[in-house]
Order: sequence, then structure tokens, then C-alpha cells
Amino acid sequence: MQEKTLNDIRIEWEGSFSLYDIGYNDKNKKYELTKAKLNDKYKDYGVYQIYGFHTLYGNSVLLYIGKAEDQTFAKRISQEGWEYSLDYKNIQIYVGRFYNISDSDPLNNDGVWNKIISHAEKLLIYAHEPAVNSSNIRTLSRDERIIKQYENTRILNYGVHRSLMPEISGEMWVKEFGKIKLFGETDNTHP
Repeated sequence: MQEKTLNDIRIEWEGSFSLYDIGYNDKNKKYELTKAKLNDKYKDYGVYQIYGFHTLYGNSVLLYIGKAEDQTFAKRISQEGWEYSLDYKNIQIYVGRFYNISDSDPLNNDGVWNKIISHAEKLLIYAHEPAVNSSNIRTLSRDERIIKQYENTRILNYGVHRSLMPEISGEMWVKEFGKIKLFGETDNTHP
């Protein structure tokens, strides 16, 4: 049996932050990013989670998972319109920054950074199905060509990852799910 090689994506989560932390000003109803946390052009990139009120699911639920790859967390989140939600004062933001394990880590290669962030975002959304995300929940379909790129991916969540599972693997969520049989199943059990 050939041993599988896993591509680990390690994410350190931090939070919570509010819309005010990222520069929202109630008085003039706009963001002042120069005064914002999470706006450091050298380190504030990765994936993030938004928690808040949802009409069906209640208070403090995972609403959204997003990515900040070419702009800082503060800049990206300020563009999404969370200040227009009825309970905007209670929005909680958690940010995830990626670990570099060694000099040979793929994150150090040119062109890989955005791919890794997008990869992590899609798998996190697929596995957790946040209430407000819709675009990426089903992007990882059962199409073999699409899921092939996720089959050896494993996301390890550290720190304050809130309701995210500590570990998510492509094998669990996309690769094997449609191919395994329950004990006693035959090939003609499923259409």
C-alpha cells in the first residue's frame, strides 16, 4: 500500500474582533482603516470567520467564512456590508493566519500563497456550511476533476477557531465520501 502524502495547511486563529476594531465609525457610518486593527500590510492576510445573529439559527452563529489574500482583513471585511445587519454591534470576527513550517513549505513559493488561501477557504466552507455563504458551499462537487486537487489536503486549526473543527481533511469531505460502502452494502445499493 502506497503511503499518502498530505498537504497540511496550518491556521492560527485569533479573535474576537468587532466592526469597530476594523475601523467602523457609527457617527459617520463608514470605515476609517487608518485607525483599524487587522490592517497591517505585512501580516493581516488569510481566512476569516464572521459570527452574529441569524433569523433561523439564532445568536452568535457562524455566518460566513471568507478570505483576504490581496488586501488586509480590515479592508476586505469593510467591503462586505456587515454594518447593515440589524445586529451589527454584536458581529464577531475571527482571523486565521497561515503557518510556515519550514523553508521548504509551499507557502514560500511564488504564486502559491493565493492558491493556498483559496484552497483553505473552499474546504472550510464546504465542511462547515456557514449560514450566509452560498457561493462556495457546493463548489466542491462530486466531479472527480474538481475534487482531485483537494484529496490530499488537511487543514489544522489552532488557537481560537471557535466552531470550526480542529482538523478537516479532503479525504473525509470530498474524496472518499462518494466511493466508500457501508458494511454489507453491494454495488447496486446506490443508483
